[in-house]
Amino acid sequence: MKRLSIVLLLVLGLSSLFVLTPGLSDEDHQQARHLKELGEILPLEQIIKAAKAKQSGRVIEIELENKDGRYLYEVELLNARGEVWELYFDATTGQLIKHERED
Repeated sequence: MKRLSIVLLLVLGLSSLFVLTPGLSDEDHQQARHLKELGEILPLEQIIKAAKAKQSGRVIEIELENKDGRYLYEVELLNARGEVWELYFDATTGQLIKHERED
């Protein structure tokens, strides 16, 4: 019984984090999924693989942005030295557009 209580507290605690943490809405997720199904953007897994090939580190944030009608993935990675790197990829072609260390 004690173990179940701890698990429930953890689940409830984690679920509240997700509610309080800002992120993409269901509409945003649906739009991204729709764009991928139409072939307008590449799968996220492919972009993550490309980002890790260019910069070592742990992915800490990914955003899909529409800038002037062009979809971009922004990938932030945290390396072993504690530096955050931002990589921008064309979401349609996977081409690396920009690679910089965050100040």
